[in-house]
Amino acid sequence: MQLVVMAAVLALAGAEQDCSSGCRPKNISLPVDTCGTTEFVDTTICEGQCFQKDPNYVHTDDGPKQKTCNGEWSYEVKYTEQCPRGFIYPVARKCECTACNANTDCGTLSGYIPSC
Repeated sequence: MQLVVMAAVLALAGAEQDCSSGCRPKNISLPVDTCGTTEFVDTTICEGQCFQKDPNYVHTDDGPKQKTCNGEWSYEVKYTEQCPRGFIYPVARKCECTACNANTDCGTLSGYIPSC
Protein backbone atom coordinates (compact mmCIF):
# COMPACT_ATOMS: atom_id res chain seq x y z
CA MET A 1 0.00 0.00 0.00
CA GLN A 2 2.90 2.37 0.77
CA LEU A 3 4.33 1.92 -2.71
CA VAL A 4 0.98 2.62 -4.36
CA VAL A 5 0.52 5.82 -2.34
CA MET A 6 4.12 6.97 -2.99
CA ALA A 7 3.77 6.29 -6.72
CA ALA A 8 0.58 8.35 -6.80
CA VAL A 9 2.30 11.20 -4.97
CA LEU A 10 5.20 11.23 -7.41
CA ALA A 11 2.85 11.08 -10.39
CA LEU A 12 0.89 14.05 -9.10
CA ALA A 13 4.11 15.95 -8.48
CA GLY A 14 5.14 15.55 -12.11
CA ALA A 15 1.72 16.36 -13.52
CA GLU A 16 1.73 20.08 -12.77
CA GLN A 17 5.20 21.52 -13.28
CA ASP A 18 5.82 25.17 -13.97
CA CYS A 19 8.92 27.13 -14.96
CA SER A 20 9.77 28.54 -11.56
CA SER A 21 13.05 27.35 -10.13
CA GLY A 22 13.75 26.10 -6.66
CA CYS A 23 12.47 23.26 -4.57
CA ARG A 24 9.48 23.87 -2.34
CA PRO A 25 6.69 22.04 -0.53
CA LYS A 26 3.26 21.78 -2.15
CA ASN A 27 0.01 20.72 -0.50
CA ILE A 28 -2.04 18.16 -2.44
CA SER A 29 -5.11 16.02 -1.89
CA LEU A 30 -4.25 12.40 -2.61
CA PRO A 31 -6.93 9.80 -3.55
CA VAL A 32 -6.47 6.47 -1.77
CA ASP A 33 -8.59 3.36 -2.41
CA THR A 34 -9.25 1.54 0.86
CA CYS A 35 -11.91 -1.04 1.79
CA GLY A 36 -13.77 -0.51 -1.49
CA THR A 37 -14.09 3.27 -1.20
CA THR A 38 -11.95 6.20 -2.26
CA GLU A 39 -10.75 8.48 0.52
CA PHE A 40 -8.82 11.72 0.05
CA VAL A 41 -5.92 12.56 2.32
CA ASP A 42 -4.21 15.96 2.45
CA THR A 43 -0.44 15.70 2.36
CA THR A 44 2.66 17.62 1.31
CA ILE A 45 5.06 16.78 -1.53
CA CYS A 46 8.24 18.42 -2.84
CA GLU A 47 8.15 20.05 -6.27
CA GLY A 48 10.30 22.33 -8.35
CA GLN A 49 13.33 22.51 -10.55
CA CYS A 50 16.91 22.68 -9.32
CA PHE A 51 19.61 24.71 -11.04
CA GLN A 52 21.90 22.49 -13.08
CA LYS A 53 25.21 23.33 -14.72
CA ASP A 54 25.59 21.43 -17.96
CA PRO A 55 29.07 22.02 -19.37
CA ASN A 56 29.50 22.01 -23.14
CA TYR A 57 32.85 20.23 -23.06
CA VAL A 58 33.98 16.71 -22.17
CA HIS A 59 35.24 16.19 -18.63
CA THR A 60 37.96 13.82 -17.58
CA ASP A 61 36.29 13.59 -14.17
CA ASP A 62 32.63 13.03 -13.34
CA GLY A 63 31.69 16.68 -13.85
CA PRO A 64 29.18 18.58 -11.74
CA LYS A 65 26.72 16.57 -9.68
CA GLN A 66 23.17 16.73 -10.94
CA LYS A 67 20.64 17.88 -8.34
CA THR A 68 17.00 17.02 -7.89
CA CYS A 69 14.16 18.34 -5.75
CA ASN A 70 13.96 15.96 -2.83
CA GLY A 71 12.75 16.02 0.71
CA GLU A 72 12.90 14.61 4.16
CA TRP A 73 9.90 12.30 4.38
CA SER A 74 7.90 10.88 7.21
CA TYR A 75 4.92 8.56 7.06
CA GLU A 76 1.60 9.05 8.78
CA VAL A 77 -1.34 6.70 9.32
CA LYS A 78 -4.94 7.65 8.64
CA TYR A 79 -7.98 5.71 9.87
CA THR A 80 -11.46 6.15 8.43
CA GLU A 81 -14.90 5.26 9.73
CA GLN A 82 -15.59 2.98 6.76
CA CYS A 83 -12.42 0.89 7.16
CA PRO A 84 -10.92 -0.56 10.35
CA ARG A 85 -7.49 -0.78 8.71
CA GLY A 86 -5.42 2.37 8.56
CA PHE A 87 -3.33 3.31 5.55
CA ILE A 88 0.12 4.86 5.49
CA TYR A 89 0.92 7.88 3.32
CA PRO A 90 4.08 10.00 2.83
CA VAL A 91 4.46 13.59 4.05
CA ALA A 92 7.35 15.85 3.01
CA ARG A 93 8.79 17.62 6.05
CA LYS A 94 11.55 19.61 4.33
CA CYS A 95 12.28 20.20 0.63
CA GLU A 96 15.64 21.05 -0.91
CA CYS A 97 17.79 20.52 -3.97
CA THR A 98 20.10 17.59 -3.23
CA ALA A 99 22.58 15.56 -5.27
CA CYS A 100 21.16 12.52 -7.02
CA ASN A 101 21.71 9.20 -5.33
CA ALA A 102 21.03 5.55 -6.08
CA ASN A 103 17.38 5.90 -4.94
CA THR A 104 16.59 8.78 -7.32
CA ASP A 105 15.97 8.60 -11.06
CA CYS A 106 18.05 11.48 -12.41
CA GLY A 107 18.02 10.64 -16.10
CA THR A 108 17.59 13.29 -18.75
CA LEU A 109 14.13 14.48 -19.73
CA SER A 110 12.96 13.49 -23.17
CA GLY A 111 10.43 15.27 -25.28
CA TYR A 112 9.39 18.89 -25.49
CA ILE A 113 10.39 21.07 -22.55
CA PRO A 114 8.80 24.52 -22.72
CA SER A 115 11.01 27.48 -21.90
CA CYS A 116 10.10 30.04 -19.27
